[in-house]
Amino acid sequence: MFGSLIVFFTCYFKMEVATAVLAWAISSTCRSLSASNSLWGICPRQDIAAELNARLSPGAEIFLPGSSGFSQATNRWSVRDAPDFNIVVVPSVENDVAEIVKYANSQDISYLAVNGGHGAITTVGKLQGGIQIWLDKLNSVEIADDGKTAKFGGGVLSKTITDALWAQGKQTVSGGCECTSLLGPGLGGGHGFLQGRHGLISDQFVSMNIVLASGDLQTIDETSDLWWAMGGAGHNFGIVTSVTSKIYDIQYPDWAYASFIFTGDKVEGLYGAINEYLLKNGTQPVDIINYSFFFNEPSIDPKKPLIMFFILQEGVKTVNPAYTEVFENLGPLATDGAGGSYPDLPAWTGLSNDAIPCQKPGLVYTRFPIDLQTYNIAAQRKVYDMFASATQQTPALNGSLFLFEGYSLQGVKAIPSDQSAFPFRDNNLLLAPTISYMPGPPELHAAAVDLGESLRQVLHEASGREELHAYVNYALGSETEKNWYGYDEWRQARLKALKEKYDPLGKFSFYAPITLT
Repeated sequence: MFGSLIVFFTCYFKMEVATAVLAWAISSTCRSLSASNSLWGICPRQDIAAELNARLSPGAEIFLPGSSGFSQATNRWSVRDAPDFNIVVVPSVENDVAEIVKYANSQDISYLAVNGGHGAITTVGKLQGGIQIWLDKLNSVEIADDGKTAKFGGGVLSKTITDALWAQGKQTVSGGCECTSLLGPGLGGGHGFLQGRHGLISDQFVSMNIVLASGDLQTIDETSDLWWAMGGAGHNFGIVTSVTSKIYDIQYPDWAYASFIFTGDKVEGLYGAINEYLLKNGTQPVDIINYSFFFNEPSIDPKKPLIMFFILQEGVKTVNPAYTEVFENLGPLATDGAGGSYPDLPAWTGLSNDAIPCQKPGLVYTRFPIDLQTYNIAAQRKVYDMFASATQQTPALNGSLFLFEGYSLQGVKAIPSDQSAFPFRDNNLLLAPTISYMPGPPELHAAAVDLGESLRQVLHEASGREELHAYVNYALGSETEKNWYGYDEWRQARLKALKEKYDPLGKFSFYAPITLT
């Protein structure tokens, strides 16, 4: 009927009359029909914005394409396979999120909640033409009177939490990168510098306010059947508008680091020493973290990657020589070290707000995570040589990194594996080739993916495992649900049953989705 009206008026009336009638018809259609994704190109975004605005609190904001606010909100760490949004809505109170979801559901419009914008998984790119719910204004930190918990807004970033708690003599587990959110990593479990003491980010959760797929805003805790899923697969079940988490008195205010730069001929010595003197079959001292990466620096070595290696120690002003001496004896190109406090860790390790990982320069970043128990030294040599050859042969990939994270583990392993959806508590190491490049032709992307997958496959084969364990917060998107959420049949069955109960229509299916078919 709508198409017939357009043809009729276009053919039989003057152009200006036809234009007026067309405008009326479109406006009428937008008011009377569901503004589904297919109608975004017809219905004025201003109409949808006006309808949304009437539902929201006075402090909420709406940004349309072309505005600076829209650009800021949709700017992502990785630009490939990014979601496409027609409108950004910025809630200012928790109930705004519920109203946005209810409206979007009524109009059959897809939506995605975004806080830090650092998720690089390809599955988010399946959202094309929807609403971004930017949680930027939900950034509060409220410490309870008893000093044992704090309520964090759904969009709060790690640095905000660290600084606010530290000023009150408190701390909690959050991600090591200052610019990432608490809940982005936390809903996938969430590794952090303090996990050896207290467990994962999600292990700190006491209760949360969550907007479900129905649009209902509910408070849940361990008495809810959904609670289990929110600690490891939470992206699939709702939008967390705030979370109450455990916090702790600062017991060890001092921290220190020692750093080393090694050339590639030290691969075997370095990772053998990490295995023997630090990792110790998963019994790394609770006050020690080790962290390393391959990187290219042509001004130092134009042909081969270098290796940056950190030892972080809690409770000291200088890293204990018992941990550093073996690495100093390997003959590093350079060493460094300093003492300070916990808030200094991101700056020391290149993860502060002004460091490269917190910038969004329009690059493609693809990660290929794999959890391991120990370093296979022959495999470390092989992946180093592959990384060196590929970045030399394809200079566009020269800015890539290969990350090796060795957190302390006592707090993570102290919690039984079946108590949350996070499946891989027994793993000791988190590794991730991170291949980065400026957007280019398909051949470049294919080369990047081939490199990352090949590096991961070498490590996987050397591990002797049949199962590939992939940290969901670093996931590429090519992995399986078992890679993300565990191979146990009971885990998969429990997640699918909860998905069927709480999100049968798959409203939350853009980040490492749990499928029902």
